[in-house]
Amino acid sequence: MNADQREAVRSNAKYLREVRPIDPDEIHEYVEGGPHPAAVRQVLRESATDLGLLEREDGTFVPIEEGPVVPTFHGVEAFPGEYGRALEDLLVERYGPGWPEGETGDAIRERIRAVKTDYLYGNPVEYDDETALAYAVYHLPDYYAVAQYVLAELASDGLIPRHLRVLDVGAGVGGPALGLHDFLPEDALVDYHAVEPSAAADVLESLLGETGRNFHATVHRERAEAFDPVGRSPDADFDLILFSNVLSELDDPAVVVERYGDALAADGTVVATAPADRNTAIGLRDVERAVADDGPFTIYGPTVRLWPGAAPSDDCWSFDVQPDLAVPPFQRRLDEAAGEADADGDGGDTDTAQAGEFVNVDVQYAYSLLRLDGRRTYDFVLDEAQTAKLENSETHVTNRVDAVFAKLSHDLSEGRNPLYRVGDGSQTADHFAVLTEESMLNADLRTAGYGEVLSVENVLVLWNDDERAFNLVVDGETVVDRVPP
Repeated sequence: MNADQREAVRSNAKYLREVRPIDPDEIHEYVEGGPHPAAVRQVLRESATDLGLLEREDGTFVPIEEGPVVPTFHGVEAFPGEYGRALEDLLVERYGPGWPEGETGDAIRERIRAVKTDYLYGNPVEYDDETALAYAVYHLPDYYAVAQYVLAELASDGLIPRHLRVLDVGAGVGGPALGLHDFLPEDALVDYHAVEPSAAADVLESLLGETGRNFHATVHRERAEAFDPVGRSPDADFDLILFSNVLSELDDPAVVVERYGDALAADGTVVATAPADRNTAIGLRDVERAVADDGPFTIYGPTVRLWPGAAPSDDCWSFDVQPDLAVPPFQRRLDEAAGEADADGDGGDTDTAQAGEFVNVDVQYAYSLLRLDGRRTYDFVLDEAQTAKLENSETHVTNRVDAVFAKLSHDLSEGRNPLYRVGDGSQTADHFAVLTEESMLNADLRTAGYGEVLSVENVLVLWNDDERAFNLVVDGETVVDRVPP
């Protein structure tokens, strides 16, 4: 189909979209030369995001209904079987049907061990074909789940439009992309762009083939530092820019995030996630502070800034935790094959595998939501005459005060008095709320979710010299209430 015919198809679609569903079998009659309806359909698909058209099951196209996504999310129990089978197809294609066993299984397990070690110690990871597949086996399910839990927070506040432009920076093997796809309703229209230079892009492109007709994906095989998001899309901004588990791999992540902010829609959100381990989680907070406390962004959540002009300087090893996933069949087979090899004395050059070593169903993650429009989850002004600022906790040691802070962890106590990291955005040292005596008046400390802001009356401030942190003791004399957003 030539350029004039393509433009005629689009012109007819623009007219008919206001009248009736657009049928390629009808449009082809209006175009000079009568191109085949299949060719017309392909042009409409390629133009769907620009024209705002949803493709229906019957092959016709209708205008997208504008407005925010209405969330129906209730958590993630398991990694979908169709994606797991698509991944196993790639493994079989590469290694054969016995991929979890013998030398190939040993090779995959060693790659997983190496990647885990590199991430733990902040070493660079080079993604060749084998590393990309091993990474997918171990991390695809949990990254799939993490994306949905974070997106659910935005959608609950009406911040994800049905007609959505997404830029996924360092998209990897596709966990965030698949999570985004499954989170959105069928009547959403997505223009999805991935930036991924490594061999992981091969896995990503294959798995994107499992997505629906209205999820329009483009993969840019370029480094995040080199890709120009504005130059590639000068007339359109992105509603979501994702940095999923990639900031720790960039030489200067804060500079990269700020540069990509130039391509963010005025009411868009940068979503950054990182594994929950100490180095990457704290590294995420360092980037967050550089681009928000000292840069153009505002932190929407979860690490709120409740005092204008104040910025935190604690370590803030803060992360959320969700229920474990069901064990994916491909992880189970790889893990069981390791045990069988050890039992047979045929474990190759690898160390003895521990049961469950190659199963990864934990959903634990640090995240940051950044915006350029100044919008915050909690937007109010505190009065220092009535509320203690955590920055000044040293002056309140052994005294009882009133405070307002966000709950920034799940219970860290390991069976002792419940213990939670907290922060108000001004703290210069770690702060933990300790629940020593629960009552109906202070139960909100225990039941509040990650990131929720709490108003606390009559809390005792103590210094923990062993931990070099402040303990805010919540006892029978303390009242705790949730603060509505």
